[in-house]
Amino acid sequence: MHRTSATLTDGRSIHYYDERPGRPRVDVPRRPAPAAAPVSSLRRDPTTGEWVLMAPHRRRRSALGPHCPLCTDSPRDVTEVPGGPYDVAVFDNRFPALGGAAATGAADGTGLLASAPAPGRCEVISYASDHGTTLARLPLSRVRTVIHAWADRTEELNRLDGVEQVVCFENSGAQVGASLEHPHGQIYAYPWIPDRFRLMHETARREHEAGEGCVFCRVLQTEEDVERRVVARSAHWTAFVPFAARWPYEVHLYARRHVPDLAALEEEERADLADLYRSVLRRFETVLDRPLPFMAVWVQAPARQDRELAHLRAQVFSDHWGSGAVKRMAAGELGAGAFVSETDPERVAEALRRAPVTT
Repeated sequence: MHRTSATLTDGRSIHYYDERPGRPRVDVPRRPAPAAAPVSSLRRDPTTGEWVLMAPHRRRRSALGPHCPLCTDSPRDVTEVPGGPYDVAVFDNRFPALGGAAATGAADGTGLLASAPAPGRCEVISYASDHGTTLARLPLSRVRTVIHAWADRTEELNRLDGVEQVVCFENSGAQVGASLEHPHGQIYAYPWIPDRFRLMHETARREHEAGEGCVFCRVLQTEEDVERRVVARSAHWTAFVPFAARWPYEVHLYARRHVPDLAALEEEERADLADLYRSVLRRFETVLDRPLPFMAVWVQAPARQDRELAHLRAQVFSDHWGSGAVKRMAAGELGAGAFVSETDPERVAEALRRAPVTT
């Protein structure tokens, strides 16, 4: 793997991950900076203690249009990825939800209405210079390159002061919020541990202190023993529909070795992951008569605390049942947080097992 880094004209960083050496000097695009510097902040909900990320400037972010900012043949004042065709590219988000002009300074208030700066980093990862593909349709060598980039960025971002949690994720399809059709994902380096991840870490800590060991290892072993919800399995990874699945289609992909994050994977584990992860994404494309829009998120260890309790895993899910049928969050779910699942995990697992992975 060959990494080449450069600085764009507005000061943002870009990193190329190529499978072969020889990338020429990067000619950065002459794209003007945003008219106003991004301003993000954190506000704490006094009724729950949860932090809410305030980023109103995100409404101006790039969206579907005549020219794609991730394509190298777009006009020079549009493309974010100069330098000709690339394998994988990672660059600082032009409209970041974290960082920006309000990312320094002290918290404002410790009473009922508390706010704080929102440091951290938001990066975009483009999986290929080819606009008309998906991660599921890339060759295995390219999927391995994507995994290498995820791992490299995780390791580097974890070192930054103030970063508590690095999350690699993807929204695939406009129906689930993707603003660009080009195959890509995002990497967020949060200055706090988001609440759902915090709950997972707290559960892991309680189980460990009770002498039960790793709760995720136990879940994995149980699912492998039961087998009914297992979708696919390899030497180093197991993909299964979770026992308490929330979404119409949902697969969790666990490392079979207790490992904290992507950066800690050995080369053999990364190669095996590329094969199994791609097969899971292909099943989401083929299980119905049209590809399912989906969301995917990697759950990794926090940057600094309880890393030994974490167990690397991915969650891939879709809120679509099929053509025109969508799981809509009701008031009780959004307002009370009481999720109502309308899925049958065992039948979903069977359908995904039967879905073709080679087409």
